[in-house]
Amino acid sequence: MSRYQRRAAFFCLLLLVALVLNAVRVQLVRASAYDHNPANRRAAIARWDRPRGDILVGGHPVTGSRDTHEQLRYERTYTEGPLYAPVTGFASQVYGSTLLERSEDGLLTGTDPGLSAFPLWDDLVRARPGGGDVVTTIDPAAQRAAYEGLAGRTGAVAALDPSTGRVLALVSSPSYDPGELSGTSRAVTAAWARLTADPAQPLLNRALRQTYPPGSTFKIVTAAAALDSGTVRDVDDATDAPDPYRLPGSGTRLANEVEGCGDASLRYAFRWSCNTVFAALGVRTGLADMVRAAGRFGFDEVGPGIPSPVVRSAFGTRLDKAQLALSSIGQYDTRATPLQMALVASAVASGGSVPLPRLVERTTTHGGRLVDAPPARTLRQAMTASTAARLRDLMVDAVEKGTGRRAAIKGATVGGKTGTAQHGVGNKGTPYAWFVSWAQARDEPSPQVAVAVVVEDASADRGEISGGGNAAPIARAVMAAVVGEKKR
Repeated sequence: MSRYQRRAAFFCLLLLVALVLNAVRVQLVRASAYDHNPANRRAAIARWDRPRGDILVGGHPVTGSRDTHEQLRYERTYTEGPLYAPVTGFASQVYGSTLLERSEDGLLTGTDPGLSAFPLWDDLVRARPGGGDVVTTIDPAAQRAAYEGLAGRTGAVAALDPSTGRVLALVSSPSYDPGELSGTSRAVTAAWARLTADPAQPLLNRALRQTYPPGSTFKIVTAAAALDSGTVRDVDDATDAPDPYRLPGSGTRLANEVEGCGDASLRYAFRWSCNTVFAALGVRTGLADMVRAAGRFGFDEVGPGIPSPVVRSAFGTRLDKAQLALSSIGQYDTRATPLQMALVASAVASGGSVPLPRLVERTTTHGGRLVDAPPARTLRQAMTASTAARLRDLMVDAVEKGTGRRAAIKGATVGGKTGTAQHGVGNKGTPYAWFVSWAQARDEPSPQVAVAVVVEDASADRGEISGGGNAAPIARAVMAAVVGEKKR
């Protein structure tokens, strides 16, 4: 080999090494940056080049896909979009995805390894199976009852199966049609601008992502703390709570909306929702036991994903006695999501255990092969079984003889607790109407449904707004959809 040939060969070798090094840099070092570069359309084109899997309610898909023959080929479609938007969320080619569309995106788009019998081979040959399906736990009748019960008023409903944690209804109002955000047209941009600018916040999932002062519905937690700590041993004994009750360390006097709360028993106080009794019991139980009791129900912990994320509900941990008194009746800084209060009702209904709420019954391939089926799980024991039994008795008493009468269902045992929560500067905001409850058909061995309802803008005069009047009828409709109502 001549001198010039050796130089040419060496130069070609340098070029080859440079080519290999650059390929390594692009494929390995810079791959992530190129993948996430907004100018790179390949990922988006691949993502939308086939129909997404479906989300099913009651065995029927409430989502679909439409072939547009454009670059981002398949657009998402929705059946009864506003009814199921708090469950499905949206899958937009422009604005991303939310709720189940987001949390189950891998399965719906076909990238979940569980969809393929040979995932490593598929990775090697860059094959991608079709999108799988998500079967939800939603009961269509309960969902519709909750949606129609709110009738466009601002609020939310969460309903659970107390024994399994299956979410039976999840409604947030006002709602929106997620189909308006599918596609890339100007209409999609206009819909996004309208929805995000709407002061009613239709995109906000109030059942999972909004906390409210729970008002008197929190008295279930206070009663559980008082019974488990031994502060109250007999629900029919006098509680030695004065009416009015002066908040400790202040001159503020707490009063009641009803007569007969002075020195009332826990049963009477629960039936008629006496603020003075529960404020006094909270202080007497003490901050440490109240914090522990609230924590066992799930307050001050990261909300469980269902699998969509849930915001944290809160009970203060640094309170003086006056603040503790107000917190014990669900005011001051106590905050709860509707799902959290449905878990409180579930704990009472299921013997004291708090179930893990879950919205997905199972996931499958589009052909129906099972991919995953999340098991029912218990999160923790919120109270003793005997305390749960006494609380069930008190909640039934409140429905049959007290403030929750409008939740009664023929042929079923119903327990409930009303709440009217003050809020805003100087408590001048329209009170929130709450109702939490559970129901058990007479021929069933245990309660089948637990419900929490909150109405932000109850359509009544301020003084007439109440959990019993505005929220209880909605809870009743949801419970009746699950347990049925037998005519006498």
